[in-house]
Amino acid sequence: MKERSRLNQPLLESEPIASNGSISLSRLKEKQQGIQVKKWQLLVTTLILLTSGFILGQKYQPEQPVSTKPAVKTEVNILPVETIEIKPVTSYQTSQIYTGEVTALRTSEVGFERGGKLISVLVEEGDRLKKGTPLAALDTANLKAQRQGLLAQKARAKAILAELKNGARSEQIAAAQATVRDLEQQLELEKLKSDRREYLYREGAIAREQLDEIAFNRKALSERLANTKSNLDELKNGTRVEQIAAQQAEVDRLTAAIAELDITLDKSILRSPFNTIVSARNLDEGTVVEAGQSILRLVEDSQPEVKIGVPITVAKQMQLGSKQQVTIGNENYSAVVSSILPEVDPATRTRTVVLKLAPAAVTKVAPKEIARLAVTQTVDTDGYWLPITALVKGDRGLWNCYAVVKTADGKETKVDRRYVEILKTQEDRVLVRGTLQPGDEIITNGTHRLVPGQLVRQVASL
Repeated sequence: MKERSRLNQPLLESEPIASNGSISLSRLKEKQQGIQVKKWQLLVTTLILLTSGFILGQKYQPEQPVSTKPAVKTEVNILPVETIEIKPVTSYQTSQIYTGEVTALRTSEVGFERGGKLISVLVEEGDRLKKGTPLAALDTANLKAQRQGLLAQKARAKAILAELKNGARSEQIAAAQATVRDLEQQLELEKLKSDRREYLYREGAIAREQLDEIAFNRKALSERLANTKSNLDELKNGTRVEQIAAQQAEVDRLTAAIAELDITLDKSILRSPFNTIVSARNLDEGTVVEAGQSILRLVEDSQPEVKIGVPITVAKQMQLGSKQQVTIGNENYSAVVSSILPEVDPATRTRTVVLKLAPAAVTKVAPKEIARLAVTQTVDTDGYWLPITALVKGDRGLWNCYAVVKTADGKETKVDRRYVEILKTQEDRVLVRGTLQPGDEIITNGTHRLVPGQLVRQVASL
C-alpha cells in the first residue's frame, strides 16, 4: 500500500530515483516539511491582509452624530418589605383548659321509713318540684283504726283524771254522813240490848250464847261505823296527789302513742326533701315496698356546681371567691370558686376545684355535663414576640428571621439573618429569643423571596 501511495504522488524532475525504482526516503521527508512551511506562510499572509482591511475600513467610516442625551443608568430591583420594630418582654400569659363535670348539690334515692302497700305515685320523671311536695303514699287504713282506739282510751283516762281533780260530790258526802249516823244509832241500840242481855244473863234468864251474839253484833257495827267514818273523811279531804299524778301519766302515755301514730301516718306520705327534679321513677302503684326501698331518684333543683381537677400548682394560685369563666357545651357561664378540696387525686395527681354557677344556669345545664375551665397563667421568661410569617426554617431544624439593616455606605438597606429559638406559640404569633436586639426591624412576610444581603426597601405595615 505504501508503494501504491507513493506512485500516485507526482514526482519532481530533480528527485533522484533509486535503482530499484523508488524515491529516496530522505527526499520525501524534506518535501513534506516544505509543504507545511508554505501552509503556515499562507495563513499568516491571510491574517495580515484581513487585519489591514479592517483598519482601513474603520479609518474611512463616516462619523456618527454624537448624542446629547445622558446615558441611562440600569436600576437594581429592590424589593419592598413590611417590617415591625420588636420590643423585649419579660413574661407572657398562657391559657390552659382543664375538664370536669357539672354536679348537683344533692342527689337522693328516696323511699319510705316503713313497709307497706304503695297506693299512689304523684309525680312523673322530669317534674320540677318545691320542697315538701308530696311524691307518693302508702296504705294507712290500719293506722287510722289504731288511732281511733287510742283516742277513745285517752278520752276515758282524761275523764277519770278530771274526776280525781274535782273530788267527791256533795251528795256523796251527805250520803256518807247519813250512813255514819245510821250506824251510830244501830250501835247505840246494840249497846242497850247488850246491857239488858247481860242483866238477864246474871239473873239466869238467858244462856251465855245469847249474850255473846249481842256482843258480836255490837263489835261488827263498831267496825262498820269506823270504816264509814273513814270514807266520809276521804270524801271530805278529796283525792290524793299520787292518784292524780298516776292518772295524769296514763293520759300522757296515750297522748304520746297517738303522736307516734300521727308521725307514722305522716311518714306514709313521701315528700320532697328539697327543691328537686325527678330523675327516675323506680316503682309503680300496687307494689308492697320495704322500709328504705327506693321509690324515686331526685336531683336538687338549685344552684349547680362544677368540679374540675387542676394541677397542684394551679390550685395554689386560685383564690376562694374569685370569678372564673366555665364553658359547658357551647355556652360560657360565670362561676365563683367556692372551695378547693384538700386531697390530691392519686390517679391524676390533681386537686378538685369546686365552682358554683349562677342560679340562672339551673335550667340550662344538667348534672354530668362536661365543663371546661380556661386558666390563665403568667410565665416569666425573656424574649420577643414575632408573627409566625416572620419565621424562616433553617438547617437542622433551626429557625431564622430576617432583619433590615443599613448597608456599609448607609444609603441602602439590606437583609440580615437572625438566629432564633421558639419559646411559645400563640395563634398567629411566636415568642422567640436569639440573636435579636431591642429595636430591630424584622421582616414580617414574604421571607421566601429573600436571601441575606439582598437590598430591600421598607414600607409601612398594613
